[in-house]
Amino acid sequence: MPLLRSTARGFSALEHHLADRLAEQMSIQTGHSPSPGERRAWERSLPALQADLLSAGLDDVEMLVEYQLPLTSKRADVVLAGVHPRTGRPSYVVIELKQWSSAEAFEDSDTLVSVEQYGGRAVTHPAVQVEGYVEYISDFTSHLAETEHSLVGAAYLHNATDREVEDLFIRPSTKHSRLFTGQRRGAFSDFLAEHLAPGTSGAAAADVLLASRIAPSRQLLAVAADEVQRREMFVLLDEQRDAYEHVLHAVDRARRANTKRAIVVSGGPGSGKSVIALSLMGELSRQGRSVVHATGSRSFTQTLRKVAAARAPRVRQLFKYFNSFMTAEPNDLDCLILDEAHRIRETSVNRYTRKEQREKALPQIHELLSSARVPVFLLDEHQVVRPGELGTVQDIERYAAVLGIEVEKISLDDQFRCGGSQVYVDWVLRLLGLSPGGPITWPGDPGFTVEVVDSPQELEHVLAERHEGGYTARMAAGYCWPWSDPRSDGTLVPDVEIDDWSRPWNLKGDRAVGGAPPSPLWASDPAGFGQVGCIYTAQGFEYDHAGVIIGPDLVWRDDRWVSVREANRDPDFKSRAKVPDADFDRLVRNVYKVLLTRGMRSVHIYSTDPQTRDFLRSLVRP
Repeated sequence: MPLLRSTARGFSALEHHLADRLAEQMSIQTGHSPSPGERRAWERSLPALQADLLSAGLDDVEMLVEYQLPLTSKRADVVLAGVHPRTGRPSYVVIELKQWSSAEAFEDSDTLVSVEQYGGRAVTHPAVQVEGYVEYISDFTSHLAETEHSLVGAAYLHNATDREVEDLFIRPSTKHSRLFTGQRRGAFSDFLAEHLAPGTSGAAAADVLLASRIAPSRQLLAVAADEVQRREMFVLLDEQRDAYEHVLHAVDRARRANTKRAIVVSGGPGSGKSVIALSLMGELSRQGRSVVHATGSRSFTQTLRKVAAARAPRVRQLFKYFNSFMTAEPNDLDCLILDEAHRIRETSVNRYTRKEQREKALPQIHELLSSARVPVFLLDEHQVVRPGELGTVQDIERYAAVLGIEVEKISLDDQFRCGGSQVYVDWVLRLLGLSPGGPITWPGDPGFTVEVVDSPQELEHVLAERHEGGYTARMAAGYCWPWSDPRSDGTLVPDVEIDDWSRPWNLKGDRAVGGAPPSPLWASDPAGFGQVGCIYTAQGFEYDHAGVIIGPDLVWRDDRWVSVREANRDPDFKSRAKVPDADFDRLVRNVYKVLLTRGMRSVHIYSTDPQTRDFLRSLVRP
């Protein structure tokens, strides 16, 4: 949805109240107000574009201002809709407007530029930005995939001269993207006239674009099939193969018989749920089925985007978040693959959700069940670690019953993480009281090593040896210490402090700082060694050797575990009203269950509490 739709001619009547009108619509649609910079950009850039449209005789072209890209919160400044002067077919031009008066290449990059108005901060080259918008709109708008059309983009720096932004012209124009300055206003008008016929209404073209079904295009699916299926890591065994074939059969049957079915694939850590998910992405894409992958984890989604789209960045757009489907039409997708489904939330509402959507918000499970003919939930019920997470088999069955959807359940029994050691996974579940029987002595397994260490120094030394030997190794801890932002000089604050030993947490944000990788890549980037991970960066990942610090929020006293709420620093657990003590106790055990099952070859455990360390040592003998 755009914030505003108007013809170029009709735009004049709105100009005096333009910022107020757009601000009101933004508040209604997103629930938040524009920044002063956004208001200035609307007041100064949009009239400049309208003047150029009028001078080119494009009075009847439709202007879709602040056009929201499908299934994202991103917006293109303006999409122009009209008729192509040569073909007579719908024609669209995506415009990215910049008020910049000067810019230069950032450290010889042709994709990043440094802008004086931003204090020299590096941002994406505007032509690269608009080219991405063009590709994304093409990839996710069914009308454009099914109908002959023209779709191009341009970045318009209407305040700039060529000389002040000459570095930006080093990057050549492409068929999807051109760059114009105010000095090239005549060339910009010619460009618009090449793609939009004067004296012709763009209303019909705008109507079909805004009414189009949202789904990945066949072209994008073909690229995804080529990218994902080439990877040699996707080998399916036994129950994994069964689950994979069940989903393919359900998708085929749902299409032929016009039916709907939900599939729940449950399994413990390392049972291959994500391998199944990516294999399905590749095969369904190859078949031309509309398929999207979604998770509730920023770290997991961004890592999958990096891994599964290493050579084809466009494929990243097929990896979404659970809250991307609030406005999705029922059954738009053939298959929606919901990885880490134990992280489904109560609703998709957040601070950016527009007012009318907030008032009509449905449970997130309802949205996900509705969005595809075959929604596939891959989950581990023992990995529910945050309040408000509803991804259990029982939850899914309850909502599916309300919608009249049949649910098929598949269990993955074999373990591929933890050295394939079902013995170890069972030992952890009993240790933490998540399965009956109580803690038992570690019986040993030739494929997996378990050790208890006496200090964080020893824990780090063991992991450093494995890391230097070419293995992946990470240290993670319970959320029992404060978590600071990096210092102004880029160094990290060593918040995790135990006696005379201290180390920083992994970064919070999406940018590398001081040699440390961004938060989503802590578990997969070698530079992540040296920071302590938490549940939110470790969940969903695996590494060869795991080090786990059990903090003072879970201690062993007499013959049982005692959860110590006051020792936990997780903001999500702060309110007793939202998270009663019984829920906190269950969730904190699940947290340590996840941390203890990330390793594929070994785990080394340290507890900050001496009594707990003695208890663990009694179970795990050297």
